[in-house]
Amino acid sequence: MNASAGSLSRRHVLAAGGALIVGFSLPRLLSAQQGQPSGQGPRLPGSLRTTPMLDAWIRIDANGIVVFTGKAELGQGIKTALIQVAAEELVVDFDRIKLITADTAQTPNEGYTAGSQSMQDSATAIRHAAAQAREILIEVAAQRLNVLAEQLTTRNGEVIAADGRRMSYGELASGDLLHVAAQPQSKLKEPAAFTVIGKPIPRVDIPAKVTGGIAYVHDLRLPGLVHARVVHPPSPAAHLRAVETATVERMPGVLKIVRDGSFLGVVQREYQAVKAMDALAQAARWEETKSLPDPADLYGWMRRAPAKDFVILENRAAAGGGTGTHTLEASFHRPYQMHGSIGPSCAVGLLENETLTVWTHSQGVYPLRKSIAELLRFAEERVHCIHMEGAGCYGHNGADDVAADAALISRAFPGRAVRVQWMRDQEHGWEPYGPAMVAQARASLDAGGMIVDWNYEVWSNPHSTRPGGAGNLMPAWHLAEPFRQPEPEPIPLPAGGGDRNAIPPYKFANARIIHHFITQMPLRASALRALGAYMNVFSIESFMDELAKAAGADPIEFRLRHLEDARARDVVQLAAEKFGWHAGDKLPKGRGRGFGFARYKNLAAYTAVAVEIELERETGYVRPVRFVAANDSGQIVNPDGIRNQIEGGIVQSASWTLHEAVSFDEVRITSRDWSTYPILRFPDLPDTVEVHLIDRPGQPFLGTGEASQGPAAAAIANAVADATGVRLRELPLTRKRIKAAIDA
Repeated sequence: MNASAGSLSRRHVLAAGGALIVGFSLPRLLSAQQGQPSGQGPRLPGSLRTTPMLDAWIRIDANGIVVFTGKAELGQGIKTALIQVAAEELVVDFDRIKLITADTAQTPNEGYTAGSQSMQDSATAIRHAAAQAREILIEVAAQRLNVLAEQLTTRNGEVIAADGRRMSYGELASGDLLHVAAQPQSKLKEPAAFTVIGKPIPRVDIPAKVTGGIAYVHDLRLPGLVHARVVHPPSPAAHLRAVETATVERMPGVLKIVRDGSFLGVVQREYQAVKAMDALAQAARWEETKSLPDPADLYGWMRRAPAKDFVILENRAAAGGGTGTHTLEASFHRPYQMHGSIGPSCAVGLLENETLTVWTHSQGVYPLRKSIAELLRFAEERVHCIHMEGAGCYGHNGADDVAADAALISRAFPGRAVRVQWMRDQEHGWEPYGPAMVAQARASLDAGGMIVDWNYEVWSNPHSTRPGGAGNLMPAWHLAEPFRQPEPEPIPLPAGGGDRNAIPPYKFANARIIHHFITQMPLRASALRALGAYMNVFSIESFMDELAKAAGADPIEFRLRHLEDARARDVVQLAAEKFGWHAGDKLPKGRGRGFGFARYKNLAAYTAVAVEIELERETGYVRPVRFVAANDSGQIVNPDGIRNQIEGGIVQSASWTLHEAVSFDEVRITSRDWSTYPILRFPDLPDTVEVHLIDRPGQPFLGTGEASQGPAAAAIANAVADATGVRLRELPLTRKRIKAAIDA
């Protein structure tokens, strides 16, 4: 254990199955499978399972090396990490590799960039593909140089013989050399020989963001670009009865009014487009009806709503197991919460030569292409989606919807690039929210202070209504011939949705866990960073502290009693050590400390978080003073990238936990700006956030991007309880709630 602080075209990509191996003799390589029929042969690693041809991932020619990924850069640093992986296995300098991300005309279809799976899926595929490509190049060089492959070495894009003769990769990779099927296991470099993996290489996506370059889709300016704005309905159930467009059409620079049912947009120059949008909104007459639940009874409504019930864990000890002598029960609540992207959603569309191209910050360009094709009734090959970053989102915000806006308006205004950007109130009012949730926990302790019976139930809306068809695009609901939103389905475990991390990492003699999946969505809901893990870890880890107190035990010692996973124990102990946690310590008045731990999805990164807070009893104001986190993400590719994710997740979780909740009445969303949806401000930031990493050389990559949200929330809640002596179980832990609890 090692702990440390701190547009290019392609010739073709063929589908899996039936591919021909290149027609020359490479004895060691002809064993590579020509595709992989289901259930036959060893399982291919990562996303090679769905896209098994090497040239879908790597192209090498005289112009250089290009690597392709279906995953998107969302600010998580994946571009840098994937280049590192490819550079390591190809034995070339980092800056010699060009990476193409998420483009339906060029890259593999890796679905959505979600669930902290880019490293497991894409990095694993690229690493194995690069290693196999390196061996192919060595074999070709051995034939051309008439030496044994074992006598050759590789260095910075060349294959070198002992006598000094050398050939570049570009000279060797002629024709369709890499158009071969992936093999289940390639000759990977040993961790001891790494020169790129494990290094804190600066992120390649940062420079443009801090120098005013073209970093986001918002920055894209194409020749002949025009601007468009849409007029959204004022409430979820509103219907456009009439609109008088003549006055708006006469406004300076207006090029077109687009209406299709209740879908309403205007094309013009940018500032004028905003003015025209406002005028068009004033001219519209809407019919509104009540469609939202009473906000005062939201959690009661959730418990009463029809639900599909799933028992996701049933574990009963054999006769003679422990007997409970003390039982605790508690309920926990989470409101609807926003992504709150700093930059409102944006897309650019261009319908030209019968092909629609959409530049988008969607997290799934292939599912979006399918959805837009259905929306416009185009063949899929007529739609081309290219990912560009958006200014802030982990999850399903308005990116796909605004891409649909751009597609609809581009169809009505062909031949010119059309840029559509939402306003702040549109983003707040129409993005899909992170679902509200209710959790009920009950547990019994035996005389020795061990948990012998654990019961946990969670009620939740769907955590993914991402596009996979037009029905999950919001503009599609408002057309004259609308598409209906399909009934959502639960996300299967081990990933899970509302039940993600509902199964604790601890060992209990008896346990029963139920997921109540509520298909009805009174407020539009979908994926928000960590999905149900945020709420479930908050609830479970808060309850673990309550049980520790009932058992008269230190919270960390109590967790370790119930943890069998050695890597989990290492993370918990490292965080406690670096924080300076000692059993029985008391902080000064007005301070509190708390702890939280989880293994994300019970299969990804291990993360433990300790926090010290300051609390003003007179006002209920809480500010985290310092966070200390420990993380095990398996083999580390870029330590700075992992720290970025853990640090950012902690700060975002602090904002959710202390401030954020969507407000609404029975007709409309009322959180339409930053005053009605407050987030963490700079004065509320912690003084320090320390992240200590445990490297596991040679171990699989474990997803990190969503690993710290739940532990950070629980740590804050436990610190508030430590400082006040009162347990709060409803999020967010606002000043008002904390003050009321203190005064009660």
